[in-house]
Amino acid sequence: MEVMQVSPVRLKAKRVALIDPALAPAEGAVWSDFLPETGAAMGDLRVIRRGLAVALWTLPGLLAQSLLIRLPGRAKIIFARRYWAGVAALIGLQVRLVGRPATPASTGGRPVLFVSNHSSWLDIPVLGGRLEACFVSKDDVTGWPVVSLIARLGRTVYVRRRRASVERERDDMQARLRGGDNLILFPEGTTSDGSRVMPFRSAFLSAALLPVTPGGLPPIVQPVSVVYDRLGGLPTGRHSRPVFAWYGAMEMGSHFWRLARHRGLRATILLHAPIDPAAFADRKALSRAVWRVVADGAATLRQNRAAEPTTLTGR
Repeated sequence: MEVMQVSPVRLKAKRVALIDPALAPAEGAVWSDFLPETGAAMGDLRVIRRGLAVALWTLPGLLAQSLLIRLPGRAKIIFARRYWAGVAALIGLQVRLVGRPATPASTGGRPVLFVSNHSSWLDIPVLGGRLEACFVSKDDVTGWPVVSLIARLGRTVYVRRRRASVERERDDMQARLRGGDNLILFPEGTTSDGSRVMPFRSAFLSAALLPVTPGGLPPIVQPVSVVYDRLGGLPTGRHSRPVFAWYGAMEMGSHFWRLARHRGLRATILLHAPIDPAAFADRKALSRAVWRVVADGAATLRQNRAAEPTTLTGR
């Protein structure tokens, strides 16, 4: 009698699928792309190759942006987007875009404040490579080697998350919006484990209600949901999502090493319909409404369901 041979990879695939049904292989997927059966040496080489590629891409990028930032026009904005898109590609991260980003051309000349959930440093290349906007970041970044230089050349706006500095930081964001820049804001105030969207801090949205156009209109707000939904080409679940999440006391170097070993990485950006913050009574009402849209969109993506942009109306 012929005995059927079952590979260890397939057996492990079945065990993982039983633990987390969300990790069941999609049609045509290969479990060996997800599981670390290909050998530690191959994974290490992949990390080294990707790390060197990012470094070689970054060095000339810093030189180019240091020149462009001194020149008028949009070249520095376009280059920053292409730089971040390159970083995502070089680390093997595919980015899927659902919906369309708002632009001053589509909003009657009003700048755009993109409001997103935040679970990892990966959000920077993912969003930065698709949106022509500057980031609003916590001031801790100013002490990070190399990263602080990249952030400065990217014209990042810094916040301290202290009550005493809220007004100054609000004014800084308003000035940048008045100058025609779009901004990307993470109002959770920190990163999460990727399994939920934490409540938004309304103080971060104070600039959304201030006039930034010659006619006295506030910026347009566009809610954004970001979820890392593929690992090894397969849907992520609660056991695989921490590969992407970066939070707490995690070191960026060790996180990159663990992440870059994998293939088939994907992030999905869900861009919801732009809203006019003037339609809301105050920043707390705006913050709650935007949080609900972002959280619902992220939950839909985490469940691997088809997602569509949500239209939000004020009240």
